[in-house]
Amino acid sequence: MTIPKESILLVDDEEAIRGILSKGLGARGFVCDEAENGDQALEKLKEQASDLVIMDINMPGRKGSEVLPEITERYPETAVIMASGVTDTKVIAKCIKDGAQDYISKPFRFEQVLTCVNSTLDKRRIALEIQRYFQDLGKKIGRNQNESRQLFFGAIQTLVTTLESKDTFTSGHSHDVVETSMALGEKMKLDTKEMEDLCWAAMLHDVGKIVVDPNILNKPSELTTTEYRHIMTHAIVGPNLVRPFVNDKIVEMISHHHDHYDGGGLDQTVVGKDIPLGARIIALADAYHAMISDRPYRRALSKMEAMEEIQWCSGSQFDPIIANVMIRLIKEQIFQPRNTK
Repeated sequence: MTIPKESILLVDDEEAIRGILSKGLGARGFVCDEAENGDQALEKLKEQASDLVIMDINMPGRKGSEVLPEITERYPETAVIMASGVTDTKVIAKCIKDGAQDYISKPFRFEQVLTCVNSTLDKRRIALEIQRYFQDLGKKIGRNQNESRQLFFGAIQTLVTTLESKDTFTSGHSHDVVETSMALGEKMKLDTKEMEDLCWAAMLHDVGKIVVDPNILNKPSELTTTEYRHIMTHAIVGPNLVRPFVNDKIVEMISHHHDHYDGGGLDQTVVGKDIPLGARIIALADAYHAMISDRPYRRALSKMEAMEEIQWCSGSQFDPIIANVMIRLIKEQIFQPRNTK
């Protein structure tokens, strides 16, 4: 018995493009439907939600980019790939922020589309499995709050370990970021609740990498601008993935953990002390462990070299107060007397 493949809604004002995609994807087992504009797409989804929507950004009437937020809000289990003949990185970034899983540039080759479709649907399956797993976990554990927290935290650690196995170069990274973030939080005298939220956010800060192409994560050379933007979508996807299970403060920390103190981060909307404190702490812990880790295109920095880099970026990329605390912490690690027993 053949298992039917997922359903795909093709939204484009050009009938020829819809026809080519429908024929090609249909021949590979996908169930395809078509819409010629955004409003028609919403009507089709109202009748029957699709597993995936491939939608042109620019169409007569309401643009695909305008309809996208409605689709992601009304149909959260539907994945969306945006298509565009104009490679405007700001428009693409806005679409990713509004919930699109990926984008393809026109004119495109069918094999390129098929690869993107398979990859996006694979990620959708994993994301849905994670969500359902935690929903089931929440139903099973319920009353004992301490037991619930321990089980949930254990499940999160398992998830993070699984995700990090995709990235050859960052195994154990989240655990390291948690330890350093907590050390910074203690030195900054955060209270118990702030420390608990910081721990969760630090553990989950990279969970959005579930949607990142492993080939880009493991690329043996420096990233292009487009590849960097693709990886940075994890700071948008991650918060949406964990939002049902954690409080808003944790979500905000994850959302802003790549923001620069001076506002120079990619598409960031807040600056300086308006960036959540936990996000500023995680940003520095995250960057520090990236610095002292080997990458295929550069060697790891020593702790002393990393300390100098943090000092150089204090006030620009990093909060200067947290940078000073981090420098003291590194000095303690470097010059701490060894236990001779």
